[in-house]
Amino acid sequence: MKMFEYMGKELFAQFGLPVPKGRMVTDPDEAAKVAAEIGGSVVIKSQVLIGKRGKAGGIKFADNPEGAKAAAEEILGMTIQGLPVNILLVEEKLKIDKELYMSITVDGAAKAPVLIASAYGGMDIEEQPEEYIIKRHIDPELGMQAFIARDVVRKMGFPLNTPHGKQIVKIIQVLYKIFIEKDAELVEINPLVFSDDKVIAADSKVTIDDDAMFRRKELPYVEERSATEKAAKDLGLSYVDLDGEDIAVMANGAGITMGTLDTIEHFGGTPANFLDCGGGTGREATGKALEILFGLNPKVVFVNIFGGITRCDDVAGAVADVYKARGGFPVPLVIRLVGTNQEAGRAILEEIGVEAYDFMEDGAKRAVDISKGQA
Repeated sequence: MKMFEYMGKELFAQFGLPVPKGRMVTDPDEAAKVAAEIGGSVVIKSQVLIGKRGKAGGIKFADNPEGAKAAAEEILGMTIQGLPVNILLVEEKLKIDKELYMSITVDGAAKAPVLIASAYGGMDIEEQPEEYIIKRHIDPELGMQAFIARDVVRKMGFPLNTPHGKQIVKIIQVLYKIFIEKDAELVEINPLVFSDDKVIAADSKVTIDDDAMFRRKELPYVEERSATEKAAKDLGLSYVDLDGEDIAVMANGAGITMGTLDTIEHFGGTPANFLDCGGGTGREATGKALEILFGLNPKVVFVNIFGGITRCDDVAGAVADVYKARGGFPVPLVIRLVGTNQEAGRAILEEIGVEAYDFMEDGAKRAVDISKGQA
């Protein structure tokens, strides 16, 4: 279960982590009141469980209470990637000298918590080269030893005898304490900022293990799903929004879907979602799944089907149904289609002028080329 940013910051503050002065509000008048209490410039942040709110217009700045009220009026009621904004966080505007990244999560393969840190944080952390990302697994029996935190800070490039270095060491130790004591799956600060001689958590992302909810009833949290996720869930499909915007993805099976995402990224593309239509999804449900993907407004849709229980002619029929109902596709569609009844499926696609690829790599590269305007 996930926490809104303001909930995560309240939790951070309980454990002694530095956070900006601020408070959650639900209407413009409250926003003006909090801004007056803080004094000076403030930031008004939409509270939705999605990344890149700033790029969507969900974060605004104000220099006075009147400006805070006006900004709140603009943000409240808007929708960000299918999520309505009903709650705001009004907090002091920080002087930001540098942005860092810090998180602790679970590495399933290593069966251990992993500390992930970078001296380069912010909205585009995913685009940072691998050499800028520091990862350190933590032995669950030993916990977060001080020397581990110090070593990570050194590798980030910050001297341990400076105010910044000392504060980051403490922040790492406290983050791990939160992670363990609150049964978290993820505790993230992005960005963790230098503001003069202080290091402050300018954002928060906290996810609590669902299986631990029975003993963490003291925590406020929320499970918020976008309209797209709800629509997919109603069809019995697994759907997750991703940070990309260019290529909408559908495949049949969790493994092949993840492989599709990796292949797209290998060729330099940015997948917008994870949509597993699973084995045995019928023609009607597959057609509705395609409509979900077109509703994301991507640059291209990539469908990757390796038919076993899933019949290629059912998938192709769904593609043709959507094509005929819409009078064409709003964006290009690329499909890789092999397996059960593939010849019948390909014949259906040929009737509407769609070519099916034999190999995932070829289809993924084609989708990436289209998304980049190279095809």
